[in-house]
Amino acid sequence: MVQFNSNQVFVVTGATSGIGEAVAIDINARGGVVVGIGRNKEAFDALIKKLEAPERLFFEQKDLTEDMASLPKYMEQLSQKYGALFGVVCSAGITETLPLRAVNFSETKKIFDINFFVPLMMAKGFVQKGVHAGKGSSFVSVSSIAYQNAAKGLISYGGSKAALVASMQAIAKEYAAEEIRFNTVSPGDIDTPMTQNIPEIMDLIKYKYPLGLGKPQDVANVVSFLLSDEAQWITGQNYVVNYTNC
Repeated sequence: MVQFNSNQVFVVTGATSGIGEAVAIDINARGGVVVGIGRNKEAFDALIKKLEAPERLFFEQKDLTEDMASLPKYMEQLSQKYGALFGVVCSAGITETLPLRAVNFSETKKIFDINFFVPLMMAKGFVQKGVHAGKGSSFVSVSSIAYQNAAKGLISYGGSKAALVASMQAIAKEYAAEEIRFNTVSPGDIDTPMTQNIPEIMDLIKYKYPLGLGKPQDVANVVSFLLSDEAQWITGQNYVVNYTNC
């Protein structure tokens, strides 16, 4: 079973909702220290009540898209504040369903900003000397099955997730010699607040999954494995967490 210790610090974006919240809870339950980044302080206060060890959770209230060029510096500041980072999980993301005729640049850029550019700039900060904890440090980005099988209307969302998978694979090759690992996890349809906002689609989705709709914990289990030493030989991979025919 994957276990962490109180000397291992992990940054988790989108830590107050959905998959990000499940990842934060899972890392905490396995013994690690979590620095959760989110925008909602009330949601963070609710998260604390769900933890086995709330003293190992720290909250950073920040809009990551506000100044993306400064994110490498922000990563450096986080390491100075909390210690060298053993891992980072980029889980924050947004989606939008629009036909091509309704697509516009500003909305597409908004989706790419949080889904692609934020993880990219955080990865740039993570590889700086002193920010990561050295060999075995791990960076995991949450993509989506839409990277290869986007539903109708998920033009910008699917594109942002495909870009994320490709870029993380390229970065993994660049830093393999330093034994700093980069992987992505691509969930299928997961029961989260983001998907619950589209109930008519959720009703249809349920019929696609004989094993039941995916839960955030299903993704968190894979993320924790990729962060751990048990995955020390795994880099540049994209783990699909999905029913086989979807």
